[in-house]
Amino acid sequence: MVHTSVTPAGTFRVGVHKPFYEVVNLRHGDAVGALGRLADGTEVDNRRNFPEHDVREEAARWIYEIANAFSFRGTTYIDSVWARARAGDPASIRIRPRPDCSLLQLLGNHLDLDQARKVFAELPRPLLYDLAANSTDPEELVLLARGCCRMVMGEDGHPMGLRYQKVKGGGVRAEIDDFELFETIANNPFLPDTYKEVMVLRPGVQGASEIVGEWEKDGSHVFEYLRRNSYIPWGHFAANMANDCIRYATADLSPGDMRGLRHLYYQRIYVTLAAQLGLEIPVRRRSLREQELEELRVRILQAAAAPDARLHTATLWGWNFGYDFSGSGCRLHASHQMIHQQYAMVPAKVGLTDGGTMDSYSCGDLVADTVRAYREEHGRDFFTDFLAAIRGNRRTDGGEGESSLVVWEDDNVLLFVPKAQVSQWELQLMVIADSDQGPVGNVIEADSGVRASIDSGILMAQHVLAGLGARMVSSIEYPRRLGLDNGQRLLYSFLPKLPWSMGAFSEAQLRFISSHFPEDFAVACRGVLAGGQLGKTNG
Repeated sequence: MVHTSVTPAGTFRVGVHKPFYEVVNLRHGDAVGALGRLADGTEVDNRRNFPEHDVREEAARWIYEIANAFSFRGTTYIDSVWARARAGDPASIRIRPRPDCSLLQLLGNHLDLDQARKVFAELPRPLLYDLAANSTDPEELVLLARGCCRMVMGEDGHPMGLRYQKVKGGGVRAEIDDFELFETIANNPFLPDTYKEVMVLRPGVQGASEIVGEWEKDGSHVFEYLRRNSYIPWGHFAANMANDCIRYATADLSPGDMRGLRHLYYQRIYVTLAAQLGLEIPVRRRSLREQELEELRVRILQAAAAPDARLHTATLWGWNFGYDFSGSGCRLHASHQMIHQQYAMVPAKVGLTDGGTMDSYSCGDLVADTVRAYREEHGRDFFTDFLAAIRGNRRTDGGEGESSLVVWEDDNVLLFVPKAQVSQWELQLMVIADSDQGPVGNVIEADSGVRASIDSGILMAQHVLAGLGARMVSSIEYPRRLGLDNGQRLLYSFLPKLPWSMGAFSEAQLRFISSHFPEDFAVACRGVLAGGQLGKTNG
């Protein structure tokens, strides 16, 4: 049986646990003791923790169990008590803005500036890490930055660059005392931009990766870097906002920015496929215009239909937004906060070490597995039933109130809250448009109108999550392989990391715990759109 909440009736299957049970008491001793006192002096003890007899639970709180629509993503469990509290006030589903934080100002209330600076120089490393991540004081961050690396300063007192030293092999290396501290300071949005640029943003400061693409239009500027020796086989590309177009918050991302980031993605995928198919690349040393891109896409589809076409058949696209680092030395999310997206092509086959080949992995193949298993079991198209279930959703708890999972849509795409969220705040974007060949399952099949809708939907999702206070979001594309005809639709998943839900053993088992009903999270998201909160910073 395929593990999915989607049914052939176009509904979601929702389970509910109504626990009652008895537990045999096997304890041999009673460690009863005082816990403290009430204000009137009455002692409070722990007697309730040491029952004399077996324990009976007559009616524990209900837990809703919802298999994910896609079998490889496990199951979500919703605590009814937590969720009903949120149902009464969906606007409470948000993260509070970070508080102002400045140790330098605090010390300045008790010491003169020179004494305060001396204290800074002697702070333990964990405190420095916490300040680097959480300070909102630009002066304090500059003091930290200048203390962890050597800089070349201009006559105006502003940094001009880093100081370098020669290393073995003839190369050079920046003089940085503590790379983690350096990186954490540079990723703090409150650091002045002049320091951000010389520390991490200026082309070349993070390494020798070549810039092989560029978008500069409508006040936006994006560089495309080649990661030659990549952990992704065959190399990958990174579209980074340029050093003269600094974006440290998704709420600050403009439609022009998103168009540039995504244009470089579409362009690289199309050019890579064209080269593999022996098609002429129409330009050098400039971006393809929209019409040129569309013409190349059509030629690729025609050439790829040939039975002897040899090419990489799947796309890989992802985006980790948000950087955080704890005083204990644990990096909590991406390598840097400046807006960037990564992408590559995935081959159909990979050679085996002992000869022969095997299928190469693409996350979209996991969606294809669900689609295939669903058809084998029910004789129906999975995405047809999935869309019907989203459109006709009923509240998880069966009660009155909002039932829609839809956050935003146009003629080509649908932004919605999945019935079973693998992040408490997960959103998904599905392409609902069809091409002449059927459902659009990848960006090669997406024409210019569909691509524009995808870009708008991604921007909308990020702005909504930013409006709720999300500061760390991973975004994933689930594409259908080129040439596969299975009804699979292109899907994106947006997965915020929440301070109280970073992932633990439950998530490692694909058991995802949620404190709200998905319908109420959809209400909160629509509230952001209706309330005009999209332009508010999430820094």
